[in-house]
Amino acid sequence: MTGQRYNGPIIDAHHHLWDLRLGKHGWLEGGHADDELAPLRRNHLAADYEALALPENIVASVHIEANWDPVDPAGESRWLDTLERSPGIAARYVAHAALLEPGAEAVLEQHAANGRVVGIREILSWHPDSAKRRMPDNERMDDPRWRANFARFRQHGFSFDLLITPHQFESTRRLVADFPDIAFILNHCGSPIDRDAESMRRWREGLGELAAAPNVAIKISDPVAYDPQWSRESLTEVVLACIDAFGPQRSMFATDYPVADLRIGFAEWIDVFKDATGGFSEAEQSALFEGNARCWYRME
Repeated sequence: MTGQRYNGPIIDAHHHLWDLRLGKHGWLEGGHADDELAPLRRNHLAADYEALALPENIVASVHIEANWDPVDPAGESRWLDTLERSPGIAARYVAHAALLEPGAEAVLEQHAANGRVVGIREILSWHPDSAKRRMPDNERMDDPRWRANFARFRQHGFSFDLLITPHQFESTRRLVADFPDIAFILNHCGSPIDRDAESMRRWREGLGELAAAPNVAIKISDPVAYDPQWSRESLTEVVLACIDAFGPQRSMFATDYPVADLRIGFAEWIDVFKDATGGFSEAEQSALFEGNARCWYRME
């Protein structure tokens, strides 16, 4: 049956928590009361997330590293372990590791000691425009030293959360082809950061090329980050393009709380996603909202 809006359980495959009293999130320090990040400069704890998530039938979630102090990457997971929260919330962690750093092997060992850590993220986003890049270079995925540490994911069973731009799709395609036994999860719709027609065409084509590798899935999360003047139609177009590339069996819903809240309400994004996917079968919607995240993040 198609055409029925989903009303089942949801797994949020991407959100963040932080406590600014700990002094571990330097990127949120300073700033001005009226700048873009101001709403993020407060504590976002499990209770804050649950107040939004539980009424939406979010039964489980994946916590993604939130630029914690790089001196102690494993400290973020240790902190998360101390939080009181509902069963299922932050059930799995994706932790940070800088794979070119001399201590990367030890960091991976520390992460592996925590049973909730199932994946690693190192933000690799690069763009020709320096104002749109998160990393100064675009060579890491081809660097033999970086790849040597990446290969250690095998012994730990880690997946890799990919935060890249479409300008990196070709180097990413090489990486996923060279590591077919490691699972890759593309963040935030593959970051369609350039919105002109030609760039959006390249983004769609690039998604299709990445999706040709069966070890890659996509998180349909925070599309408003690249579409500040969004409409329900523009968001639906992105949602359906992602699913068209990866299929309902390798696409998953996520929020990117609290970052996405800068431009769209928590419940509003869920409503948009439900409308956009209402034409899929009941089984496909269940996979998009819950089953795929459970599989790719190895939840019980």
